[in-house]
Amino acid sequence: MHFKPLILALTLALAPAALAANLSDVFRDAQAYDAQYAAARAALQAGREKAAQGRAGLLPNVNLGANVRYNSIDSSLAGGDTDFTSNGLALTAAQPLYRRQNQVAYAQAKNQVRIAEMQFKAAEQDLVLRVAQAYFDVLQSQDNLAFIAAQKAAITEQLAAARRNFEVGTATITDTHEAQARFDLASAQEIAEQNTLNIRLRALEKLIGRPAGSLDVLVGDTILKAEAGNIDDWAERAAQGNLQTEIQRIAKAIADQDVERNRAGHHPTLDAVAGYTINNNQAFATQQIDTRTASIGLELNLPIYQGGLTSSRVREAVANQEKARHDLDAASREASLAARQAWLNVNSGAARVRALEQALVSSKAQLASTKLGLSVGVRTNLDVLNAEQQVFSARRDLAAARYAYLLAGLALKAAVGALHPADLAEIDRHLKPAQQAAR
Repeated sequence: MHFKPLILALTLALAPAALAANLSDVFRDAQAYDAQYAAARAALQAGREKAAQGRAGLLPNVNLGANVRYNSIDSSLAGGDTDFTSNGLALTAAQPLYRRQNQVAYAQAKNQVRIAEMQFKAAEQDLVLRVAQAYFDVLQSQDNLAFIAAQKAAITEQLAAARRNFEVGTATITDTHEAQARFDLASAQEIAEQNTLNIRLRALEKLIGRPAGSLDVLVGDTILKAEAGNIDDWAERAAQGNLQTEIQRIAKAIADQDVERNRAGHHPTLDAVAGYTINNNQAFATQQIDTRTASIGLELNLPIYQGGLTSSRVREAVANQEKARHDLDAASREASLAARQAWLNVNSGAARVRALEQALVSSKAQLASTKLGLSVGVRTNLDVLNAEQQVFSARRDLAAARYAYLLAGLALKAAVGALHPADLAEIDRHLKPAQQAAR
């Protein structure tokens, strides 16, 4: 990329002393600091507990109870009035043998764990995209400042030449005024872009928890190519592999299971039960009544009528099942649209980069011809300024197009659920420290 010395100077002036960082370095810092990602990690840990909670409905329940009581008896029988204490200890256990609701709830819990894992993957993909966007935003502002500085330097030369020519009478004051106006406009643009850079640096700092330091820059010989495959194939891949679509697909399975779970409320339940109780009663001051009871057996419960509660819950679950089906359709269509848009952005972006590379070559040739024309008197100073402006604009647009192309490629992979942190390492191959890129 051109004007690397200027980019280097701006980078060193605007960022604190720090080691150069590439995309992967910034992403690792964001993984350790970003609050959204940390919240997603905590949500994953919470979600994984759903499996243990669901499994608990299939395992034995054991309870230990104890009591101590003071009892007072008033009786019409002679000598029947008495006060005494009693205490007891009870150990009970129940093992579900058939509870259809609990079995379905356990299957639902395992699907809820899958959703938590998918949501965490989606959060990781989102972090990759946010880091890349913030990183390239900073680079673009640094490029813009470098181009503005180069433009000001060129205008300054033209302004000095116009003043000299006016002083010797070979040019009018118009050339001087035109160059001064261009210089003042470039100064205003520089102030605005400096503010934009500061804002973008703060946005990147919010992700990583520290000043960004010196970022590796994109080298000029980056190889850009159109994305292979048919757009419809990518749309189909997104409909099947997009993470949000997969989350809705699992949610639809949970909704199906919820219908079954609520219908199981009409089913009987069968448990194996066992118990052991000890009761001690001190009565009539002379009698000690101790009992020990052990029991084991089966308990069968058959729900007959609960006021219509179970039937109502079934109807509610069926309605939620229909909602989940529509949510899945919407997510699938949204993923397909996102894949199509990203595919078009990648392919049009690659073509735009190639076109802007050629435009830059043509703009340079035009500038050289215009300077030659000025020297022989067939072009004016204004023509040179316009030609230089076109070169600077072409360079700025080319840099922005390269960043947009790389971001579109990441968005396309995210749309089909195939974006991973390793994809940033692939982009790092085209990044170099500013000191090396300036050579």
